[in-house]
Amino acid sequence: MNNSRITEMICPIPLSDHPEITMAHGGGGRLMNDLIDRIMLKAFTNPILDKRHDGAAIAVGEGRLAFATDSHVITPLFFPGGDIGALSVYGTVNDLAMCGADARWLSAAFIIEEGFSMKTLWKVVLSMAEASLKTGVSIVTGDTKVVDRGKGDGIYINTAGIGIIPAGVDIAPSRIREGDAVVLSGDIGRHGIAVMAIREGIQLESTIRSDLAPLDSMAGDLLREGLDIHCMRDLTRGGLASGLNEIASMTDCSIRIEENLIPVHDEVLGACEILGFDPLYVANEGRFVVILPRENGDRAVEILRRHDNGRQAEIIGFVEKPSYADVLMISSIGSERIIDMLSGEQLPRIC
Repeated sequence: MNNSRITEMICPIPLSDHPEITMAHGGGGRLMNDLIDRIMLKAFTNPILDKRHDGAAIAVGEGRLAFATDSHVITPLFFPGGDIGALSVYGTVNDLAMCGADARWLSAAFIIEEGFSMKTLWKVVLSMAEASLKTGVSIVTGDTKVVDRGKGDGIYINTAGIGIIPAGVDIAPSRIREGDAVVLSGDIGRHGIAVMAIREGIQLESTIRSDLAPLDSMAGDLLREGLDIHCMRDLTRGGLASGLNEIASMTDCSIRIEENLIPVHDEVLGACEILGFDPLYVANEGRFVVILPRENGDRAVEILRRHDNGRQAEIIGFVEKPSYADVLMISSIGSERIIDMLSGEQLPRIC
């Protein structure tokens, strides 16, 4: 991109609509995607970035590397089932796994607020070290910055990772075809509700634990079994609904799912009803969808169910011809419902 083109650019988002960044711009829904599409991709467009994958697949010599980065901001720092340290490692490892890559190396950058407890920092770092050992990645470089008291919300962590993509693996939304099965790796909504409950002091009948988990072994087993995986996507901000909409928007097809096939724990459903949330849009940190040929769908479910984290894996729908919406759902009473991209911020600061 030459300098003259950059200086001639006009901001494509009308300032009268959004003169300032809102929390919804980071929530995984429509505003975040508008921000990425109309500003980030507009300025940084290139063939690798434009594929809109969880990470970048880069040719290096005769092989390919996957490169991904993620920033982690969450309140509280520790929650049932996890903490910001494990989240920062698993988040990037999972992005690499969705590219079909074997994660090898991570960087870790810390932005720490003045006055932050050294004991708490040590707990976070130990959690990162344990998560790194569990996933087989090495933290090989990093950075630390300290900001003024009151300007850092405790601690922010950015991790970037590099993984190796095996020969013959080609996973990207562009490979999705009509008739493909959509496989969900497990129940949805637990991470977002677990964080919200402890943050807001909501008393539930039982403690809901986050689904935070590494996805590399599950994704790796699917590949090692030789399944022709077309696309994988982890379901973080914006939940299942936003993840499927992001995928569908990059294809010429629609995705139709069935509500009765989507596993949601009763405790999560109850909490969502109390709080007025839709579990389809609630964040996850240990769930992903796999899209692959229909004839491979049952085999994929069988492989995922070998893992503790995949015991509730299900085929929840199929890819179809273009329709009047990117994602449609058959409800529990048999009616058809449009599943649109989240338009605002349902659960602030989940991941």
